[in-house]
Amino acid sequence: MRILLVEDDEILGDAIFRSLTKSHYAVDWLKDGHKADLALHEQIYDAIVLDIGLPHISGFELLKRLRARNIHSPVIVLTAKEGLDDIVNALDLGADDYLSKPFKLPELEARLRAHIRRANAITSSLIEFGALLLDTKEHTVTIDNKPLNLSQREFNLLESLLAKVGKVVGKEYLIENLCAWDKELGINAIEVYIHRLRKKLEPYNIIIITVRGLGYMLDKKIEG
Repeated sequence: MRILLVEDDEILGDAIFRSLTKSHYAVDWLKDGHKADLALHEQIYDAIVLDIGLPHISGFELLKRLRARNIHSPVIVLTAKEGLDDIVNALDLGADDYLSKPFKLPELEARLRAHIRRANAITSSLIEFGALLLDTKEHTVTIDNKPLNLSQREFNLLESLLAKVGKVVGKEYLIENLCAWDKELGINAIEVYIHRLRKKLEPYNIIIITVRGLGYMLDKKIEG
């Protein structure tokens, strides 16, 4: 899952960035509203963590612009503890949630997980597909109650496919979800990870279908 973090405070931004990266999100961290506005013209994010007091373009204006462009990514705004008016204004402009500073990083992550699940019509941190169970909170995968050993990229790839079961997931979308700007991942690399993941899932009758020219789709093998 790919997150946009817009926070100009170096200490807080670094703490959030490190925490989310450690939890296996691909995170793009920007420190002013203008750069964030440009990024949101180019990239679709699974969620946005947005500070209100930003240089160049305020968090309010950025929120107003992205909702005007029908960008529906969940937005959690960060506000000052005494900023009740800011909270009301942000929610009226289309924010999904807020946290008042100071806050606990585990709470931010829990709220992100909840909003990402809701945006993808997933009601639990546990995602089931046949005999497969993926836990987005604990970052584990089991099949038939046995652990499935996946690399970090394989886990993120599987999570992206599970979030859109029944739909074709494009290669470009997978590339964007698997890495932030400071890391490069090409089409060939995606094909390699798909191949590895496919080999691990097929013994359990879970297949990854290649839809030529479009991308991939997770499905169950029909026996008989």
